[in-house]
Amino acid sequence: MDQALLQRLTTLEGESAVRRLMARYMDLCDVPRAPTRVSDLAELFCIDAIWEGIGSQTAQTFGQHHGREAVAAFVGGYLPPSEHFRLNLHCLTSESIRVDGETAQGQWIMQQISTYADGRSEWFGTRLNIDFRCVDGLWLIAHFRTQRLFNMNLGTEACA
Repeated sequence: MDQALLQRLTTLEGESAVRRLMARYMDLCDVPRAPTRVSDLAELFCIDAIWEGIGSQTAQTFGQHHGREAVAAFVGGYLPPSEHFRLNLHCLTSESIRVDGETAQGQWIMQQISTYADGRSEWFGTRLNIDFRCVDGLWLIAHFRTQRLFNMNLGTEACA
């Protein structure tokens, strides 16, 4: 196989793997669902992963978490069996993925609708900038950055 064709195939396979990885992450973060095991979240991240909120509101709310286990514990703390969410649905749009060998960068606009344990509901949009790394043939999240762009209060019990 010629080198240019092999490079194109590697790039397409990397993009596809990153998409599947993001779909799995979002699926694990959607509620309702069976309780999420922290180990299921952990296996999506590099050992030295960083997860952080960017921008004043998001940084203050979420902070920064370092290492696979800390990231998984932080994210998992919002998910069943925690009663934080009654409903939490994620939609990714405006995808841009750039693969460069064993690394990739992705950007999405995420729309999320949430109903909390207290009955409040909100809709918000967030920009996700995520770095990925291929480790032993497996694509993983290396650096997850989330920045809230807007939020809208939907009142109470807007989502069932």
